[in-house]
Amino acid sequence: MNVKKYFIRALHRLQKGPGYTYKELLVWYCDNTNTHGPKRIIKEGPKKKVIWFFLTLLFASLVFWQWGILINTYLSYNVTSSLSIGFKTMKFPAVTVCNANPFKYSEVKHLLKELDKLIEAALERILQPMHGDTITPLLLNGSDNASEGLDLALWNQIPLVLIDEHDKDNPVIVEIFETNRTAPGNGTSPGNGTALENGISPGNGTAPGNGTAPGNGTAPGNGTTAAPPAPSNTTSEEKKYKLAVKLCSHQGSNNCTYRNFTSAAQAVTEWYILQSTSILSKVPLQERIRMGYQAEDMILACLYGAEPCNYKNFTQIYHPDHGNCYIFNWGMDKEALNSSNPGAEFGLKLILDISQQDYIPYLSSAAGARLMLHQQKSFPFLKDQGIYAMAGTETSIGVLVDELERMGYPYSDCTMNGSDVPVKNLYSEYNTSYSIQACLRSCFQNHMAEICGCGHYMFPLPEGVTYCNNDDNPGWAYCYSSLRSSIRQRQICIDSCKEHASNDTQYKMTISMADWPSEASEDWIFHILSYERDMSTNVTLDRNGIIKLNIYFQEYNYRTISESAATTIVWLLSSLGGQFGFWMGGSVLCLIEFGEIIIDSLWITVINVIGWCKGLKQKRAQARYPDAPPTVSELVEAHTNLGFQHEEAGAVPSHGTPRGEALPLEPGTPPPNYDSLRVRPLDTLGPDSDAETE
Repeated sequence: MNVKKYFIRALHRLQKGPGYTYKELLVWYCDNTNTHGPKRIIKEGPKKKVIWFFLTLLFASLVFWQWGILINTYLSYNVTSSLSIGFKTMKFPAVTVCNANPFKYSEVKHLLKELDKLIEAALERILQPMHGDTITPLLLNGSDNASEGLDLALWNQIPLVLIDEHDKDNPVIVEIFETNRTAPGNGTSPGNGTALENGISPGNGTAPGNGTAPGNGTAPGNGTTAAPPAPSNTTSEEKKYKLAVKLCSHQGSNNCTYRNFTSAAQAVTEWYILQSTSILSKVPLQERIRMGYQAEDMILACLYGAEPCNYKNFTQIYHPDHGNCYIFNWGMDKEALNSSNPGAEFGLKLILDISQQDYIPYLSSAAGARLMLHQQKSFPFLKDQGIYAMAGTETSIGVLVDELERMGYPYSDCTMNGSDVPVKNLYSEYNTSYSIQACLRSCFQNHMAEICGCGHYMFPLPEGVTYCNNDDNPGWAYCYSSLRSSIRQRQICIDSCKEHASNDTQYKMTISMADWPSEASEDWIFHILSYERDMSTNVTLDRNGIIKLNIYFQEYNYRTISESAATTIVWLLSSLGGQFGFWMGGSVLCLIEFGEIIIDSLWITVINVIGWCKGLKQKRAQARYPDAPPTVSELVEAHTNLGFQHEEAGAVPSHGTPRGEALPLEPGTPPPNYDSLRVRPLDTLGPDSDAETE
C-alpha cells in the first residue's frame, strides 16, 4: 500500500516538471541544454529557426555516422604487431634427426623383391631404342629373360603407361607390358574410352592432358619425357613420349586418371612409393621399427656443451616418411636443457652414420640426414619444416630465436589447446601439443577413412580403421589421388583448423657446410669411428655415410613479435567524445541531459496511459448509470430512510399494489446535499493540493 502511495505521489510531482506535453518538454530541453544548436532553434526568428534546424539535423547525422564507423572499427578487433629485442638465457630447442632412407634395404628386400623386378623391366622397356616413330610394348610371353617371373597382378593394380603425343589432337596410351603379341605401336586411343582432356573426365576415363592431375598439384601439361636415347641432334620437341601413372577406381574399370610428370624419374619414384606403401602398410609397427635404422648404429658420437651424451639421451619415434627418428631434448620425460652460452662450443655436436650403401634404390633418391629444430613437446613434421644435411660434410647450424605472441579470441580465430576444433587430433597419441599441421593431417585422414574406407599409411589411424593396400582396397590410390587434389576438401580442413593461440617459438637457421673429414685426416677418423662402433680394426665407414652436425645459438638476443589490440574501450570513448564535441560542441553531460529528456518523455507517456485508462473506466461507469452518480448524502440516507430507497424494476409491492402502478409520494423533507464531502479524482486536483496533503 505504501508503494502505491509513493508511486502516485511521484507521478503527481512529475506533473510539476518541465512540462505536461511533449512539446513543452522539448521546448524546455532546447532552452536548457548545453549542446550548441537547439537553443538557437527556439530563440531565433522564423528564417533562422529553419536554418539552425537543418544545420543541427545535419551535424547530428554526421555524429551518428561517425559513431557507427568507430563502433564498427572497435568490434572488428584489429591487432597491431610490435617488434622488440631482448636478451636472456634460452632453452635449447628440441632436435629431431632421421635418415633420409626409412628402412634398410637388406631388411625389406624380401618384401620389395617383386616390385624391384617390375620396375627394372619397365625401365628396360622405357629406355629401349625406337623403331621408327613408334615404341613397342614389351611382350611378356616372349623369350626375353627380362620378362620372365614378373608379378603381372601386382603391376596391373597401379600400372605405368606411355602416352604417345605425336598427334596432339589424338594422343595414344601405350601399355608398357602386354601379354599378347600385337602390332607395333598398338595402344589405346581416345575413342576407346580413355579421354585425353584436362583433368578428370566425366565420362569413362580421365585425361593426362594439360589440366591439373589429381595428386600433389603437378601440372600434367608438361608430361613425363619417356623417349628412348635419341641422336645428338634430336631436339626436345621430337621427344613425344610421356610416362604416367594410371590410377583406376577399381581394376578393369574405365574410370581412370593419369598422373604424368615432367621427368620419368619422378614418375618412377611416385609409382614406387604408391606400390611400396601398399606393401609396407600390412607390416606390423614393431616389425617396421626393427627394419629401420637403430639409434646405436646411427648416432656414433654426441656432445652437448662440455657434457658427453649418447643415443640413450634421444627419444625414438616412428615417422612414416623417414622410419625411425630420434629427438634430443624433447622435454617429455625430463626438464628441457638450457644453453649456457651462445656459440658453437656450447651447442650440440653429433656424428651420424646414414649407411648409404643400404639405401632402397627406387624409394630414396636423396642421401643424407633429415633434421628439424622445434619446440619441446611438439610433433616434428619433417616433410614440411625439416632440412637435409649432406653426407661427407660438417654442417654448422646457427640458430636465432623469434617468439610470436598471438592474441586469442575475439582478436583472432585461434585455439588454446585444440579442444574447440571440430577435428579429432590423431597425433594426440604422442602426447604432443596442438598444432595446425597436426589438425590438417588429421582432417585429411578422417576424410579419407570416411570416403575411401581406409587410412593412408603416412598418417595416424582413426579408431577402427585399417591402412589402405591393393589387396583389401583395390581403388585406394585413385581415391587418395582424387581426395588430395580436391580443392573443396582442402578448404573444409582449412576452415575447420585453427592456429594455436599461445606463444610460438620459431628458429631461424644459418647453415654452412664444409667437407668432413679432410683427405688428410679421414684415415684415422674412420679407423676410430669404425672401432668404436663395431670393435673392429677394419675400416667399415666411408665418406658417403658420415655426417657431422653442429647446432648452436648464434647469440642470446631474441626477437619478440607481439600482437596488441589496435582499438580499446578507452580509444572508443575518446573517439566518440571527440566526434561529438567537434560536430555538436557537446560533452558527456549533454548526453546525460539527452537521457533525462528521454526518461521524462517516458514518464509523460505513462501518465497519459494512466489518464486514458481512468477515462475509459469513467466511460464504463457512465454506461452503467445513465444519470449522475449518487452523492454521499444520498447513499447514507438510503441506508437510514427507507423512503429514499429505489425500488428494483419488477419488484412486487408489499401492500399488494398491482404491478406497473407507482406508489404515492410520502411526505417528508429531503436531506441536505453534502457535496463538500465528495471525493475528487486525482486528475482534477490543483497544483497546490500536494502541499496541503503533506
